[in-house]
Amino acid sequence: MSEKIKLGISMGDPNGVGIEIILKIFEDQRMFDFFSPIIFAPIDLLERQKQFFNLTTNLFLVKDTKKYHNGKLNVYNFKMLDEELVFGRYSKAAGSLAFKSIKEASIALKDGEVDALVTSPINKKTIQSEDFSFPGHTSYFADFLNGEGLMFMISDELKVALVTDHIPVKEISNQITSELLKKKIHQLEYSLKFDFDINRPRIAVLGLNPHSGDRGVIGNEEDKIFIPVIKELSEKGLLVFGPYAADSFFGNQRHLNFDAILASYHDQGLIPFKSLTFGEGTNFTAGLSKVRTSPDHGTAFEIAGKGVAKVSSFRSAMYMARRIFLNRKKNQNFLKSD
Repeated sequence: MSEKIKLGISMGDPNGVGIEIILKIFEDQRMFDFFSPIIFAPIDLLERQKQFFNLTTNLFLVKDTKKYHNGKLNVYNFKMLDEELVFGRYSKAAGSLAFKSIKEASIALKDGEVDALVTSPINKKTIQSEDFSFPGHTSYFADFLNGEGLMFMISDELKVALVTDHIPVKEISNQITSELLKKKIHQLEYSLKFDFDINRPRIAVLGLNPHSGDRGVIGNEEDKIFIPVIKELSEKGLLVFGPYAADSFFGNQRHLNFDAILASYHDQGLIPFKSLTFGEGTNFTAGLSKVRTSPDHGTAFEIAGKGVAKVSSFRSAMYMARRIFLNRKKNQNFLKSD
């Protein structure tokens, strides 16, 4: 896969580590062999942080996303706010800029002006507004692209998707239904085939309750929902197994026997994922018509402005977006010819 892709990048919360990481990545000229990047951000802000971190990244101002430089970090500029930005500070002004970046990048993605999009971390509190009333990127893009998003955490060694994602713990049980579980399993299987070229994916499903309910002693969701759904889909030919008790599943390395794991809720899936892969993982919104990924970390306000932010996860998210886009392109061409 030697093809270069046109990659959109949202800047994230400017008081966090996102811009620092992006500028560091594109100091390396080898990145332009694989990407024609366009970041949606005020160019004055990028120049300011470039100078602050003493970086040499080449920036190129574009007014039209169809006209860009192949060997520089292209900047789709928009107006800065008057309010001062301070590293590590919670700020509604920073949240407003973060949303403006997401909005412009989303439009470019939807219109096909970029092939894929990598989103930098946002602060979920400061970004809230009349225009952004979502718990995170996943639900925003599902709404914007009129699709059914699946939160899917990816690394070379481990793939974990979620039945429910950014909802309060007290609501999880009420959210999980037979219909939702079926839909998420089908979405996961399709993504493994279409996005990752796995012909007959093996999927493990984690139960909701401790010890998968212990036959109804600690909850009955497994008996009423999980077991019937898994049996039904298995009889239809899907390689889906479970429900497995989550507490021991990763510790005894059973995850190595499967192509992906479907966890019931956010922390059940993301705690083991980040424990095993942190710094190398990618958050991918599967199930949508466009490719969007992000790094596996947040704004990291505690280290913002210190120049020590690591680029590994963001760089992984870029390469994963490229891989998925090219796989989709190849598989779409195959489906057309077939």
